[in-house]
Amino acid sequence: MALDEATVARIAHLARIKLPEDQLQPMARELSGILDFVEQLGEVDTTGVPPMTSVVAHDLRRRTDVVTDGGVQDKVLANAPDAVGGFYSVPKVVE
Repeated sequence: MALDEATVARIAHLARIKLPEDQLQPMARELSGILDFVEQLGEVDTTGVPPMTSVVAHDLRRRTDVVTDGGVQDKVLANAPDAVGGFYSVPKVVE
């Protein structure tokens, strides 16, 4: 697919890219080459090929869902300016 300079200027405007007039023709050639390559990929027969998210098949590492931090309520509340009943005490902001 060949792009002309007007199309490249429009794409640059939409992408908010400042592109000088002397760069429109080289950019048109580059973008046309990219679009030609994408068109070639569309011609490849991919029937029976499962979709993949990575080149290397791997499973996600999982960890057990356990509480690893806790039991330090006294240390946490030591920094509180006002603590009541084991909780932070804050002024009422809703009337």
